Amino acid sequence: MLRVRCLRGGSRGAEAAHLIGAMIGRSVAGWVQRAFQSTSSAAAAAQTQHAVEEESVTEPARQECPVCSYNEWDPLEEVIVGRAENAHVPPFTVEVKANTYEKYWPFYQKHGGQSFPADHLKKAVAEVEEMCNILRHEGVIVRRPEPIDWSMEYKTPDFTSTGMYAAMPRDILLVVGNEIIEAPMAWRARFFEYRAYRPLIKEYFRKGAKWTTAPKPTMADELYDQDYPIRTVEDRHKLAAQGKFVTTEHEPCFDAADFIRAGRDLFVQRSQVTNYMGIEWMRRHLAPDYNIHIISFKDPNPMHIDATFNIIGPGLVLSNPDRPCRQVDMFKKAGWTIVKPPTPLIPDDHPLWMSSKWLSMNVLMLDEKRVMVDANESTIQKMFESLGIKTIKVNIRHANSLGGGFHCWTTDVRRRGTLQSYFD
Repeated sequence: MLRVRCLRGGSRGAEAAHLIGAMIGRSVAGWVQRAFQSTSSAAAAAQTQHAVEEESVTEPARQECPVCSYNEWDPLEEVIVGRAENAHVPPFTVEVKANTYEKYWPFYQKHGGQSFPADHLKKAVAEVEEMCNILRHEGVIVRRPEPIDWSMEYKTPDFTSTGMYAAMPRDILLVVGNEIIEAPMAWRARFFEYRAYRPLIKEYFRKGAKWTTAPKPTMADELYDQDYPIRTVEDRHKLAAQGKFVTTEHEPCFDAADFIRAGRDLFVQRSQVTNYMGIEWMRRHLAPDYNIHIISFKDPNPMHIDATFNIIGPGLVLSNPDRPCRQVDMFKKAGWTIVKPPTPLIPDDHPLWMSSKWLSMNVLMLDEKRVMVDANESTIQKMFESLGIKTIKVNIRHANSLGGGFHCWTTDVRRRGTLQSYFD
């Protein structure tokens, strides 16, 4: 505190007091000004620091997006691998019946809503864990969905069902560039499957990825042809040739696994789970940067394109000889090489509750020169070796029974590459 002593002595005392007061005033004013400037600078610095701190809380730090994948063959850096834990047999509804083989219908009728056979499931879990270990050994970051109790029954205004699994991320998640698209799948048993992946997707979103959820279907009865006639394989052939499927055009639906990527071009089939409204939604959503091409096959039961037409490199595709592509000439004109994989070796008595033997060609490319392939399928291993591609052999025979091969069991989150055009 500044103390001023009053001076006495008439006018001279007053003048002295005035002079001293002026000097003190100037000194105090200077000190106050300097103090004010110092305080202002400190306040401004503190305010700036506070703003930076606030910004760091609300705005993610600028960094490379962890999600980026344009095709099926660029060097794989990060991947989501599904879970077999708690997997349940879906209830035997009309859409499940249309997508499964008649020999397994009694299995669904008996076990629908229950767990898959425990011993088989235990072996599938072990196989997928080994697959994850091998991917890590090959330098790939592996992420997993959350374990969920799929036995719980749920009810919407339109239907009641139990869940199924989070085994096949390829069915529900499609990565296009830095965007993750959640597919509006068509099976009622898979309505809430997205919940297993939401923690991962939110993490990617916070780090800069785009996140899109396609319109969620109500899955009301109108989405399905309740009288869809599928007594025999012949019925299925006739219906598929006529363009008739168990899903109607009531609302958009698609499984992500009905799309296959090649840079700026994506190829898709109309199938039992993907309708034209779903394809049109994707076309409009991805335009004008990407082109959507509808292709079809001589397939009595189309569901998921990657065991029928699997693109494994720039201008290189595996085409199922049992399900020839009706538009194959347009690929040949574009200079693509069409490779027909050999007949699968999986035994007839091995249960494949949701798929065909052609999971042998449902492979995962780690890059253009490395492929993850079934350890039991020696003939397709030789085919890849003849193409100059190293085979990474893994046994997932029991995991196959749940409806997928390596491509189905995974969704590639990041591949090291750029957006290019491979189809002219």
